[in-house]
Amino acid sequence: MTETVSTLHSELSPTFPSDRTCPYQLPEQYSRLRAAHGALQKVTLYDGRTAWVVTKHETARALLADPRMSSDRAHPDFPATSPRFVSFRDRRPAFIGLDPPEHGPKRRMMISEFTVRRVKSLRPEIERIVDGFIDDMLAAGPPADLVRQFALPIPSMVICRLLGVPYEDHELFQDASRRLLQSTTAEDAIAAREHLDHYLDGLITRLQAEPRPGLLTSLIDDQLANGEIDREELVSSAILLLVAGHETTASMTSLSVITLLEHPDQHAALRADPALIPGAVEELLRYLSIADIAGGRFAKADIEIEGQLIKAGEGVIISNSISNRDATVFDEPDTFDVHRSARHHIAFGYGVHQCLGQNLARLELEIILTSLLARVPTLRLAVPVAKLKLRPGHTIQGVNELPVTW
Repeated sequence: MTETVSTLHSELSPTFPSDRTCPYQLPEQYSRLRAAHGALQKVTLYDGRTAWVVTKHETARALLADPRMSSDRAHPDFPATSPRFVSFRDRRPAFIGLDPPEHGPKRRMMISEFTVRRVKSLRPEIERIVDGFIDDMLAAGPPADLVRQFALPIPSMVICRLLGVPYEDHELFQDASRRLLQSTTAEDAIAAREHLDHYLDGLITRLQAEPRPGLLTSLIDDQLANGEIDREELVSSAILLLVAGHETTASMTSLSVITLLEHPDQHAALRADPALIPGAVEELLRYLSIADIAGGRFAKADIEIEGQLIKAGEGVIISNSISNRDATVFDEPDTFDVHRSARHHIAFGYGVHQCLGQNLARLELEIILTSLLARVPTLRLAVPVAKLKLRPGHTIQGVNELPVTW
């Protein structure tokens, strides 16, 4: 009976998410969803439930800004895209999983370290970090694993400095983060989440005894001490900031390098004119759109939009990878073009839940690409791109290993 139901679901609606077969192109199934008539399409999730997937850019922005859409990941109506979402169900959500009016005050507690002004002040330090890892990589000589030796440690060190997390703990939290984000069973996800809970709870205790500069100490001294946030909320928010703060930028770095090396004309354009790099970062964010899994919502009330009725309780997935390839907004959307004006992409989301760390991510990517292109001009893949092992569609898109040489 279960097999019959699953077969029926797959015939009625395609499954979501799908795995990429190319690091920088959409899965074929997403291209079919994008080509279908209408801005919303029904899909089947891993557990057999159905949800709407949004495929048009303007519809995506409208729904991301609609107060009738909920981000509560602990709610049974939330459209989980993999078993790992069960790890959020029995825990106090971080601010990303709260709806207004609770969301705003909790988010504002975190925002001081992520403003444009604060992030700009970090440029010299980030440049030193990036150049230090390039020095180490060049000294070790080719070949290199660009993920392990460059793409992953840079954002890990940056977010550690920002939060006040000891970088000597990076292997512990990087491993737990990877296991959480790439878990394929609820048991693995819960175990990884408990590992991170234990680490951050212990770190808070350490920081209470021996404060160190960073956002976590500020939150402990102000919000936690005053009762504006409790310990469980602080642990959840710390996990979100720590995991998202290094995993997404590391993945973007790896896929950006692959994309540039596989588009030699665009690579050459950036090397010839580094002033193009900030705009190229926006185009890479649009083109790669690594975080489809962040776009889950459910309707708290009936919503009529684009001739469709989203009923209360129905799940909605705002797919930034599909919406960022909307041909009515981006000319030749499947073409990677560093001269394109792509700033209005939704790779960081839109509305009140727009990514808190977007200013930091942009700056890190700009510095990383500027230094890497200038200092390792002969960088190339050490294996054919088809041999790279891509992460599955249910997690942050990227690679766990990237062999390069020069």
